[in-house]
Amino acid sequence: MQLSSGNRVNTGMIYLTFGDQPSGVFSSQVIDVCAHIDKTFPVKMKLVCFISIREFNASRHKIRSEYPHAIVLPMFPKLGNWSWNTLTLFFVCLLSGEKSIIARGVLAANLALSMRKAGIIKTVCYDGRGAIAAEWNEYTVTPDAHLKKIIPELEKTAVLDSDFRIAVSSRLVEYWRQNFDFKGNNYVVIPCTVNNDFSPEQPSEETFTAIRKDLGYSRQDMIMVYSGSTAGWQSFKILEQFLVPVLQKDQRNKVLFLSQPDESIDRLRSMFPGQVSDKWVGHKEVGKVLSACDYGILIREKSVTNQVASPTKFAEYLSAGLAVLISENIGDYSDFVEKHGCGSIINGNQPADYSPVTMEAKQKHAKLVLTNFTKEAHRDNYKKLIDSISVYLN
Repeated sequence: MQLSSGNRVNTGMIYLTFGDQPSGVFSSQVIDVCAHIDKTFPVKMKLVCFISIREFNASRHKIRSEYPHAIVLPMFPKLGNWSWNTLTLFFVCLLSGEKSIIARGVLAANLALSMRKAGIIKTVCYDGRGAIAAEWNEYTVTPDAHLKKIIPELEKTAVLDSDFRIAVSSRLVEYWRQNFDFKGNNYVVIPCTVNNDFSPEQPSEETFTAIRKDLGYSRQDMIMVYSGSTAGWQSFKILEQFLVPVLQKDQRNKVLFLSQPDESIDRLRSMFPGQVSDKWVGHKEVGKVLSACDYGILIREKSVTNQVASPTKFAEYLSAGLAVLISENIGDYSDFVEKHGCGSIINGNQPADYSPVTMEAKQKHAKLVLTNFTKEAHRDNYKKLIDSISVYLN
């Protein structure tokens, strides 16, 4: 059954998440995806979220405030007990009547595949967010030794047994081919995208200067910004090696961390008082603060996880007009920076001399988002996805 933007079908499909708590990323990469498909295609999405029982009511409220008809359910305690949620999902599928599931992540995909095996679901799409077995091996994702042992096989099952796949980068597809002998072409590459309400318009010169003043910066300052969590941070030594020469070069060179307080940031601030600061703001305020900066920092260590990644911050930085400072071999995005001239690839050999980014360049960077990192820019890929897994809708 080929779908168009015509009459809406009576049934729809489930978008299933497992263990993803509400956040800015959840809003842009889950809720906005469901809303986009609802609006663009004749399919009604049903968002089903299994979340931690910790602060369950508050988390459920946050999700349903953005997507009112979402079904939000408590997970069984401990990630290692993920399969115990099979029965709950069985009754959700039975009562809802949907025949297709888009499953975000390996555990969600394996739950969905068990529904297909039971005959209650017809098609499953694995929404692959990264190289999960590699990530769990390289970083402390879970202390559960048994789950870490079986995650490679669970990931292989998700990749090979699903009817269709979403990959966040072409590098991730290469990883599937090399590690799981994936041979098919039934997939699409859709990177992490910005919110549906994105506009490429940048602040006026007057507004830009005013935001800087509120943050304690002058128009002449050159500001590099790191936005995101520092929990379990593995890249700070690499980042520090890059930043120290830049900060030594000129006292007008500044670094802003949009992060929670961190000892590594404190150490760098003690070395360069007045040039290094940190600030924590709500995700709705992040864009405004970013727009007053010049460069967004995406400097990461070499790992399989990073080589196949689609960092949500990449599009977020560009959308705020920033030039991106990115390490080599970060997903498809180091190549993107080189191709489009929207930043610098950091390999340890670049000079420490950086100039403020012009307003013209900021506008150019934001327009790149419009054509590459919005959901509308990937309409054809979403259509291929929906057509491929909705063959049983009627």
